[in-house]
Amino acid sequence: MLHLLLIFTALVLVAWLIKRHSGLHPNISLLFLAQPMITAVAPMMVFIGGIIAKQMTPDPAWVTLPLTFMIVGTAVATIPAAYLANKIGRRKATMLGFMSGLVGGFLGLLAVKNNWFYLFVIAAFVMGFSGAFAQQLRFAAIESLADSKDIPKAVSLLMLTGIFAAFIGPELALVSKDWLSSPHGYAGTFFCIMILAASAIVIVSRFEAPIIQDELVEQPVRPMAEIAKQQVFIVAIIAAALGFGLMSFVMTATPLSMHQLHNHSLEHTKWVIQSHVAAMYLPSLFTIWLGAKIKTKYFLLVGTLMFIGVVIIASQGHELLHYWWALILLGIGWNFLFYAGTTLLPLSYHQHERHKVQGLNDFSIFTFQGLSSLMAGWVLFNYHWQGILYTCVPFLVIMLAVTLMRFINTHKDATAH
Repeated sequence: MLHLLLIFTALVLVAWLIKRHSGLHPNISLLFLAQPMITAVAPMMVFIGGIIAKQMTPDPAWVTLPLTFMIVGTAVATIPAAYLANKIGRRKATMLGFMSGLVGGFLGLLAVKNNWFYLFVIAAFVMGFSGAFAQQLRFAAIESLADSKDIPKAVSLLMLTGIFAAFIGPELALVSKDWLSSPHGYAGTFFCIMILAASAIVIVSRFEAPIIQDELVEQPVRPMAEIAKQQVFIVAIIAAALGFGLMSFVMTATPLSMHQLHNHSLEHTKWVIQSHVAAMYLPSLFTIWLGAKIKTKYFLLVGTLMFIGVVIIASQGHELLHYWWALILLGIGWNFLFYAGTTLLPLSYHQHERHKVQGLNDFSIFTFQGLSSLMAGWVLFNYHWQGILYTCVPFLVIMLAVTLMRFINTHKDATAH
């Protein structure tokens, strides 16, 4: 419990420092405080979702179904999240979206208390909706900026919140495991999810709607097919989608491989997952500075090489350090690829096209992530840990090709007037 109090205290302190000393719009500190309240659910479900499901269903092929449906829920809600932001504004849309965290948490509480597997899957699906609105916060941060030069700093700060989410989720799951009685525990954890969602709604209610100066242009909004032909769009969406998908594929399989197949303790499994999620976001401390110093194509290259390193290290054995080092590199590689995709995407659209491009981008990311998560359990139990690694190889070849594309064939971007 003390660890959780320290984490939340640190979160509030950093948000205060951002507000006072970053020189960015006050919205950034609010988003920094609200985002981990929602995104903490993802590492929590990675940690306990498969374990709970394993106790509810006798078929091991279905143990990743709740986590997969949470990601599917995020994918399904991405385009509605962008649409609502366009129609009713970021603040109201986000508050409405975060209410799904309350509903999903309540359904999860009922599911684990009554040992209802299919309701648990539905609860995860509904909780995934809130994740789609949380992902839109990075675009809300970009739109709040007065100077586009601050985009790398704002994006890095929002990604940095994942460090807090990495520790809040698993720690809260363990601390609250037995707060409420249930056949397999963790009922109290889903009550805590409801509290986190309610807190995020209160924080976002203070968000100031930014004034967006759309370009005064004569031409109509371009068809999505025309926007999608741009090289910068292709690179941005593939970097983010493949980075997210491969990360989710390996990460989802890791707790099952460690704890269920190779008998590592729950504590060791938790440590690996926490270290991984921290590694996903800790590099943002450096990308705040690096983003202004080096070109995005180098982030693409390093991220891809990190993923290759994951396959090499993880294929060497099943000891704790093999998993730990592989998941550390997986987290860092994801950070670099997602940062690259996020910062490149605004170069592919004009301001009046932003919502539909952002919606399609996130839909692509979470659709691929959902499919990857669903396949992880099946591949692991049929082809073991080596099967997980071999499956990654063709996608890494694609990522190398996309990176090469950015290095040798850079076209004029849409926003370069």
